[in-house]
Parts: sequence; C-alpha cells; structure tokens
Amino acid sequence: MKILLTGATGFIGRRLHAALLAAGHEVACVGRRRPPDHPGPWITLDFAQATSAAQWRPHLRGIDAVVNTVGILREQDAQRFDTLHVKAPCALFDACAEAGVRRVVQLSALGADEQAATAYHRSKKAADDHLLALGLDAVVAQPSLVFGEDGPSAQLFLGLASLPLLPLPAGGHQPLQPVHVDDAVQALRALVEAPAGRWRGKRVALVGPEPITLSGYLRALRAALGWPRAPALPVPAALMRLAARVGDRWPRGLIDSASWQMLQRGNSALADDIRQLLGHAPREVLRFIAPPQRALLRLRSAMGWLQPVLRGSVALVWLVTAAVSLGLYPVAQSYELLARTGVPPALQPLMLYGAAGLDLLLGVLTLAPLRARARRLLWLGQAGLIVLYTVIISWRLPEFWLHPYGPLLKNLPMLGVLLLLYTLEPDPTEPSA
Repeated sequence: MKILLTGATGFIGRRLHAALLAAGHEVACVGRRRPPDHPGPWITLDFAQATSAAQWRPHLRGIDAVVNTVGILREQDAQRFDTLHVKAPCALFDACAEAGVRRVVQLSALGADEQAATAYHRSKKAADDHLLALGLDAVVAQPSLVFGEDGPSAQLFLGLASLPLLPLPAGGHQPLQPVHVDDAVQALRALVEAPAGRWRGKRVALVGPEPITLSGYLRALRAALGWPRAPALPVPAALMRLAARVGDRWPRGLIDSASWQMLQRGNSALADDIRQLLGHAPREVLRFIAPPQRALLRLRSAMGWLQPVLRGSVALVWLVTAAVSLGLYPVAQSYELLARTGVPPALQPLMLYGAAGLDLLLGVLTLAPLRARARRLLWLGQAGLIVLYTVIISWRLPEFWLHPYGPLLKNLPMLGVLLLLYTLEPDPTEPSA
C-alpha cells in the first residue's frame, strides 16, 4: 500500500512509520522539516498551516491510506488545539473524501466522547466526528495512556514509581488502562491493513488487558523496575488542584488543570477490539519493561527526580552560605578569620561581602533554567571555587580539617555532587535526537 502519514516524527508516529516500512508499505511522511536520517518520501508541509482541502489534494494522488497521528497534550505558542486537532485534520479528511482514499485512520484519545470536558478531548472528538460523518472507510483509534520508555507520560510515571514514597494523588484510586506503545503501533498497523469495511465507522479503544488504579499502576511499574515495595504517600485532592493551577501558568509543570481533570475522570475501556487486532491480549504492566532495559530505566527514572534534588541541595548550600556571610555569623569573627588567611583590614569588607555576593549569585544560577553548556560551566566554576577555598583554608587554617563538624571535609561530597551533575548534563557538542 501507498500510505500518507502525518506526525511521523512523534512518539507513536515514528514507530508506526518503521512498522509500516518493515511490512513492505511505501510511506510518504508529512512535516515542516525533513529529519536528516529520514528514510523514504517526505512532503514538506506545515500541518498547522494546512487548513484547507486544496493544500492536501495534490499530495493524495495514488495514496491508498492516510494515517493522522498529530497531537499535542498542551497548547503552547502557535500550537493550538483548534488548529492541530480540528482544522488541519478536517481539511485532510475532506481532501481524502474528494480524492477517494480507500482507508483513513485517525489517532485520537480515549475520553474523546460525549462526556469530554477538556479542550484537548473536545478538539479530538470534533475531528473524529467530522471524519466518521464523511462516509469513508475510516476508523478512529483511541489509546489510553501509552507507555514507551521515551514517552512523556511514561517518564513521569516511572519517576513517580521510583520515589522512596509513592505519591498517590487523591488516594490513587483513578482507573487507568495503560497500553504498551508496541501493542498500540501493532494495532494501528492492523487497522491500516484490515479488509475493506472491517472497522469502518468505529471507535477502537487501544488499551491494556484490564483496568488498573493509578496506585496499582505505580506499584506495578516499581516492581517491573526491580525496586522494592515503597510506602504510599496520599496527596490530598486540594493540594493537587493547587499544583494544577500552578501548572496552568508554568508550561514545564508536571500537571495542569486539564490533565488533572482527565486523570480524575479515569481512562479505561473494554479490550476486545485490541485483542482482535493483535490476535492476543495486550501485555500487562509488569511486562512493559524487558529485563535488558531494567537497569537503564531504573537509573533514568531515579535521576529524573534525583537531579533536581541535587541541584536544590547545592543551591541551598550557596544561598545559606551567602546569608551567613552577610550577617548571620558575627561580622567581627568573619573579619578575624579573613585576617588569619592574610587579608589586610582594608580589604576585609570587600572580600567578605564580595564572596557573599558571589555565593548568592551561584545559588541563584544553580536554580535557573540554563542551557546545558552554561550549566556545565557553572558546575566546573563551582568546583573550582570550592577547591580554591579548600586550598586557602587548608594552608592558613588547617585546624578546620580536624573540626568536629567537618567544615572542610564536607567539601569532598560537594565536589562529588558537582562532578555527578556535570557528568549528567548532555554533551553540547552532540547533535540532539
């Protein structure tokens, strides 16, 4: 078959592209920019600007099937639900009807139904309804949470599952039915290849074998990672609503009001259709992580929250040190220590408050959203400053090595943390994936 695929560089789209190629299909992908290593035909077209059937018509000549996998979870800048979920897909579907495309598969979302309450679900439903009303041999695939090691939701839930205490929003009783990305892709390929009319006009749920609560999902992921059981930490619904409101104003937040509303509603359905498409039951959560992946995902999931904890700890050291130098510690005694290191009285205020200002700046920069290259330089600069302080104090005030509170000895784990943070930063010389 000759297939036109939108969203081919996305989380599901790129896997579906590879699966269709492996099955012997010819696949033409649509996007703004062709990736350097992309195999096969590419149609350069900005999906957000392709909102009329006329723009799609020339690209549908000879096409047997169209698969739309474009989707966003949150609106940001020019990426709007109305454009990417409604106007552009509907224009594509209209063009398919005019061109006589034999098969159209729309990747939607479980929950895009009559009870849809969020803009995300309502926009998906609008395109689904438009497609199914055109009389095409069309099917709407509605996945639940899709698990893949590089998927955004999987990274979030793996990180939560790896915490020493399992956070359970509103008790963690929300019903979910996560599906592995490989099962979802195999089901999508089966929908593309199905006999004419087999799934026409249907909404097909792509889900796991059985519903599971959010609490059960996190515990199953934790077991799949090989972590021991962890005590639960119920998070009150009121606190989750507050965090969601913060997320509404902060694009990098873990959750916003819409995603919290969708989580509270639940995400489950009968698994009959996906069983037919796969020819067997979809895999359960305990089989989401293959043994060879376990060690890497354990490390990656833990570092997802350990890195911020380490950064926060380092920042706190610099900020508290600055506060202490600025007056919490008696200034006269600070001057006495500076005198013992050889600083003349005239320079002591400059050295004390200059060092405090530098400590304050380093603490703020540690928390700032810097680029990887800048952060690597920041970690090196902090390590160099700590080494310099350690050398000077060891030379002029060696008794601090024997102090019962270990003020100098604690520099060693600080250097270890900075080395770890430096190592974990992505290499700025390597091209991004």
